[in-house]
Amino acid sequence: MVTVYDVPAEELILKTAEKLKGNDKIVPPEWAEFARTGRHTERAPTQDDWWYTRAASILRKLYVKGPMGSSKLAAEYGGFADKGSMPNRAVKGSRNIARKCMMQLEAAGYLLPTSKQGRMISPKGQSLLDNTAKEVFDKGKN
Repeated sequence: MVTVYDVPAEELILKTAEKLKGNDKIVPPEWAEFARTGRHTERAPTQDDWWYTRAASILRKLYVKGPMGSSKLAAEYGGFADKGSMPNRAVKGSRNIARKCMMQLEAAGYLLPTSKQGRMISPKGQSLLDNTAKEVFDKGKN
């Protein structure tokens, strides 16, 4: 059986993002086109569908790394802030984006809340990722 671990992450995330676009519960907020993804970025993302890609990436991270809250996810999507002549320093990404994506994925049934650990992937979310991984694997074999 093919799982998330058997296929390249980038291809899996892009294919999952395409599937998430069809879900009516996962929609980018109106401020998403203007928002930066963290303190370390200078501009908003240039992709029109970056929200779905981030939601798919969050879904995969929760599959691979287990239950996580918005703070740990923000650290996963962080980077280095330019501090001028001082040395660059690691900073977290946007917790709001991580939280809103997790709330939408939970409303769609792909995530489940846990007590004091954030959210974890549901059987429906695991099935979605495994089926998508199988599609990516079959496409890569040909």
